[in-house]
Amino acid sequence: MGWLKTALLLCLIALTGSRSVAGDQTLLLVAHADVTTQHLTRDTTRAIFAMRQRTWPDGQAVRVFVLPNGHPVHERFVKERLTVYPHQLQLAWDRMVFSGTGQAPDRVRHQTEMLERIATTPGAIGYLEREYLDERVQVISMD
Repeated sequence: MGWLKTALLLCLIALTGSRSVAGDQTLLLVAHADVTTQHLTRDTTRAIFAMRQRTWPDGQAVRVFVLPNGHPVHERFVKERLTVYPHQLQLAWDRMVFSGTGQAPDRVRHQTEMLERIATTPGAIGYLEREYLDERVQVISMD
């Protein structure tokens, strides 16, 4: 019986370790290379993704890109980095669109498309897992 407990403990440690490795799919806030802002607060980031803040501090227009509702990376980003629920963000976008006071962000199908759109759209912002980054975009730090 002692070997079984040891085996189960080792399995648990392995699973926990693999979860932290999978959790190392760090979500990063990324922007077009010409964006001069290098750091955003959580509140400012939330305002940008809620489409309430439409310009960067230097006056350049912000273009927001998001993955589809229900996409696991979108859900993680909204919950972990913006500290809201995806449905709350969607409600904010819907209110703006239906009231005529704003628009929803641009949706992309997957992270590869997110990278392409951010890299080629001046003023763009979005989010990616670290493995999708390349030199065409910059990481924006966030507290």
